[in-house]
Amino acid sequence: MMKQTPISLAVYCALCIIPTTLSATPLADEQAQQNTEQSSIQNIEKIEVTGRYIEGYNAHSVSGASRLDLAISDIPQSVSVITDAQLRDFQLNDINAALDSATGINVERIETDRTYYTARGFDVTNFQVDGVGLPLTNGNNHSDEDTAIYDRIEVIRGANGLMTGVGNPSATVNFIRKRPTANNQLNLSASYGSWNNIRLEADGSARLNDTFSGRIVAVNQTKDSYLDRYQSDKSVLYAFIEANLSDDTSLSVSHSYIHNDASGNNWGALPLFYTDGSATDYARSTNTSANWSNWLVEKQNTVVELSHYFSNDWRLRATYSYKTRDEDTELFYVYGTPDKNTELGLTGYGSEYDLDEKHHLFDLYVNGDIELFGREHQLVAGINYAKADYTDISLYDYSTGNGFPDMPDLNTWDGNTPKPIFKDKPSGSDVSAEQRAAYFTGRFNLFEDFHLIAGGRFNQWQSEGISYGKVQDADDSQFIPYLGMVYRLIPEVVAYASYTETFVAQTELDINDQTLAPVTGESKELGIKGELFNGRLLTSIAYFDIQQVNLAVADPNTADLPPTLPLQRYIGADGIDSQGYELEVAGEVFDGFNVSLGYTDFDIDGNEQVAAYTPSKLLKLAATYDVSAIDGLTIGMNMRWQDDIHRNQGEVGSGFANAGQTIITRQDAYAIVDLMARYQITDRLGLSLNANNVTDEKYLTSLYWAQGYYGAPANYSATLSWAM
Repeated sequence: MMKQTPISLAVYCALCIIPTTLSATPLADEQAQQNTEQSSIQNIEKIEVTGRYIEGYNAHSVSGASRLDLAISDIPQSVSVITDAQLRDFQLNDINAALDSATGINVERIETDRTYYTARGFDVTNFQVDGVGLPLTNGNNHSDEDTAIYDRIEVIRGANGLMTGVGNPSATVNFIRKRPTANNQLNLSASYGSWNNIRLEADGSARLNDTFSGRIVAVNQTKDSYLDRYQSDKSVLYAFIEANLSDDTSLSVSHSYIHNDASGNNWGALPLFYTDGSATDYARSTNTSANWSNWLVEKQNTVVELSHYFSNDWRLRATYSYKTRDEDTELFYVYGTPDKNTELGLTGYGSEYDLDEKHHLFDLYVNGDIELFGREHQLVAGINYAKADYTDISLYDYSTGNGFPDMPDLNTWDGNTPKPIFKDKPSGSDVSAEQRAAYFTGRFNLFEDFHLIAGGRFNQWQSEGISYGKVQDADDSQFIPYLGMVYRLIPEVVAYASYTETFVAQTELDINDQTLAPVTGESKELGIKGELFNGRLLTSIAYFDIQQVNLAVADPNTADLPPTLPLQRYIGADGIDSQGYELEVAGEVFDGFNVSLGYTDFDIDGNEQVAAYTPSKLLKLAATYDVSAIDGLTIGMNMRWQDDIHRNQGEVGSGFANAGQTIITRQDAYAIVDLMARYQITDRLGLSLNANNVTDEKYLTSLYWAQGYYGAPANYSATLSWAM
């Protein structure tokens, strides 16, 4: 919602009158003074300054696409921002729910506690906090990550070569953390929803004195699930302390802690077809987890920031981040293909999995303006260092008979199976990776209304270790160019073009025992952006073309050898190509009506399986309206739609009339519609009602893997919030 806050400024002049003679009486003196003051007040000039504060779905600038802090319209790439208002309106309390609302992002929920993300046909692995981060380990996110500590979420689609370098040319997700506010504030909320979903949240900010200010966020959430046996208990604590050491220098220290304890979580998911090739159709509540399954994840992140402004308007910013992730799990997997008549034929598979991961991240840059040839230009130069170490171990049970039990009918199974003794066949990973980078960017004002953004990043990537028997040694250096052009056609509309790259190191060897060169992702984009209604509404349309080059594939000369043998070798080949367009609208259409609309349409070449299971058309729509007839009432809708997808699952085996027929698992196009209503009871007290999947759509959450499970049915929640 966009609000107008008039600020009236009165300029008072103190008139000092020194009498040279005494008045006849004190009463006459007082009356004369009153007349003088009244005359002065009547003649005072009043100046009214009107400011606009946007707290709806319109964000004007982002920091993750470059260090230039440009307006969105000046960035030559597709950019989306999920604002704090959108997160609150639709109770998008975890990153999966939040990214469901982001233009072009597809959330692949393969399990209850493991998720992949894709954009433009490629996995999204670059997740940053305030512009600093490394790609996700193993390319996926584990457990529920809360959004309460973030002010907004920025999504830069395409390759983001300047700020990431390593990764896929899909998108970069940048989480912007909450910081102390100018005024003291305290926000409390309590929610209750379907399946005993109880959430308590506190968010307070205080200015302690002229030097120190702080912010604290605390969350506790417990919930059952529509899935049998699945429960979770999540706690979040976040503290941010900032010290203004001088007018030009500030230092901050922050720490976040997330504890997520899930039980009854699945590892893998439901089988999607029977032995005769026909599709299974389980109840949405069916779960493959054992009653002893559990997945405990603890994530911590400590960040130290130093910022200094020089007298010539240049700025230095240094950031150090230390992140840890610890996981302890006992998991149960179900595999095989059931018989349609008996529902038997599946086998259980127990495992214990433990992970210890540590990240050290350091980033230092300077940015500022220079004047050349009578025009002002912007420059950024920085260095970046990152180190990641992770060890994990998997244990199994091959001795007691409980490690691989025959499974009963999943439709009636209650999760009861003897717990294995996890002590056999230990395997795992011990990997260390380092990245050193130097980057520079210039935004050059070449002539009126035309800017050239040019820069590059030199990345050196080293990794060593072993992961489940596969050597992870790699040593690559790469220069990653960035080129963008922005031309303002009219004050409200710009046209842009950009080219950038990313790379991913490979560990495969060629026929000469040399490590293959990195996979390169090349991203080209053309587009038009508009700022309508005095900047209240941002619009954009973009065409993109992305190519993946030098992907490792088996060398035909050794393709028949088992991949476990050291004799198999690889060659570089073209990988996935994707081309398409995106349309986005975000902001306030008219007073009280906020909207965020995104549509993506693209084609994938180079991998038929990826093209089949990836939605190629995505529509995201979030809108809220302040009902003018009822003061304090806001209503809204959040909707996501995707086209149909499918997956080739092989062929029907012998013994059936349709033996040899291709097995195809299909998910028809579907839309998930969420509704909300909020009533501001008083200035401080508000009540929100949310209804999710109101049409009770039954759908598979993903076909990224050969297994899958169903999304949540219709569910509801109520939130009471209080602000001071």
